[in-house]
Amino acid sequence: MKLPRSLSGDELAKFLQKLGYTVDRQTGSHIRMTTQEKREHHVTIPSHKPIKIGTLTAILRDIENHFSMTRDELLNRLFS
Repeated sequence: MKLPRSLSGDELAKFLQKLGYTVDRQTGSHIRMTTQEKREHHVTIPSHKPIKIGTLTAILRDIENHFSMTRDELLNRLFS
């Protein structure tokens, strides 16, 4: 599956709820999300529209490592 190019921070936050992430707090234009799946894990998402591709890639890589998933597995789970 191809990486979405026009994804906003708020949209990504909604998709991450599928993996058990919940909004922990929001400070300014950054959303901090936490999951208890496997073990506690935090990600910070800029609430920008759209998220820059490099930033999105880094966030997804962090989540992939936490869940021991490949990029395709993660994208299919989030965006299907």
